[in-house]
Amino acid sequence: MDDLRLLLIIAASAIPAYVLGSVNGAIITSISLYRKDIRKYGSGNPGLTNFYRVFGKGGALLVVLIDVVKTLAPVLLGGYLFHQYYDMRLFGRELTGLFVLLGHCFPVFYRFKGGKGIMAAGTILIIVDWRLAIICWGLFILLTIATKFVSLGSIIGVAAFPVFQIIFELGGTKEYIVAIICAALVIARHQANIGRLLRGEETKFSLKHE
Repeated sequence: MDDLRLLLIIAASAIPAYVLGSVNGAIITSISLYRKDIRKYGSGNPGLTNFYRVFGKGGALLVVLIDVVKTLAPVLLGGYLFHQYYDMRLFGRELTGLFVLLGHCFPVFYRFKGGKGIMAAGTILIIVDWRLAIICWGLFILLTIATKFVSLGSIIGVAAFPVFQIIFELGGTKEYIVAIICAALVIARHQANIGRLLRGEETKFSLKHE
């Protein structure tokens, strides 16, 4: 019975997390506000950076709002369910967050071709621990400003997630494993960016959109 209950709680957390994670703020906003599909413009990536480069700041806030809310809701629910039955709020939040990331990166609504998960990962960090959020977001902002490479800031920022979770001893082995998987997934989604960075071909970010 206990195993069955655990499976039910995982399903009740993971399924809505994946479905909501599959909702893409950049695609929805580009089509609803501009009657254009962001996937057909710029780099083709349905993420905030490409959206800003193509459309500017006009709809960027809506993109952020959609991607934050779609992450907050299931992650908080997952944390609540795991806390109620197993006193594992942190694990519940991180596991649910992983499924949000999977939905964002491989969305069921868009033929499993999604974004890179930075906004979702950043939102998960805020829910997991404020210290992790400050460090990871701080690294992202500082590196992006210093180098003008959003991808570099994103990669280093998300890589710091499991490192500092272990340093701060937040949770245990199962939480560390989930954090490492989350970070690895987001970094893997930046594979093309890593290649361009190494070749010196990565596009620099500017507040002036193209």
